[in-house]
Amino acid sequence: MPPFRRDAERPPDPETGPGITLILNQALAGDRDSRDRVYELLYAELLRLARSHLAGSGAISLNPSALVHEAYLRMLGRQATPMRDRRAFFAYASTVMRSVLVDHIRAGAADKRGGLLGPVTLTTGVLNSVAAEEDFSRLNDALEVLRSVDERGCRVVELRYFAGMTEEDIACELAVSVPTVKRDWRKARAFLFEQLR
Repeated sequence: MPPFRRDAERPPDPETGPGITLILNQALAGDRDSRDRVYELLYAELLRLARSHLAGSGAISLNPSALVHEAYLRMLGRQATPMRDRRAFFAYASTVMRSVLVDHIRAGAADKRGGLLGPVTLTTGVLNSVAAEEDFSRLNDALEVLRSVDERGCRVVELRYFAGMTEEDIACELAVSVPTVKRDWRKARAFLFEQLR
């Protein structure tokens, strides 16, 4: 289940909808009380998102809490555009978490000697878990190349693979149709496969 949806067994959050969006935007604008409130309200969901990122990164020296903390500090340290809703916030949080992981992996790789890197493969549905930190770094490089030629395709990959969003949620987030998301996913996946071969 995508990280931005409430689990059925959890009680409803009284701060959902427009209320949480207002708090999110106040936090991103620098309001200290709102920052604390957002962290309190969304920490469990951010933690699930961090676990999802770490499962595919090979970055075992980072734990989910550390990733959430670093990503949250980065999000609040940047001049972010206002968020429309929770979905937009979690898409943004996913992008920042990926950035944190890439920086962490590259910093660790700077101390290691080079060598032949194993292949990163694609499945029919989603990218396979990236087993090594070097592969995650290669995947990030391939995504940046994809971004330079097909920005929306890159966003589809980020939202589907890293944020765990459904095709319907991605379509809503990007203001396109579901068939467009499916088409972008197929093209992006083929492009990444060629880049990573």
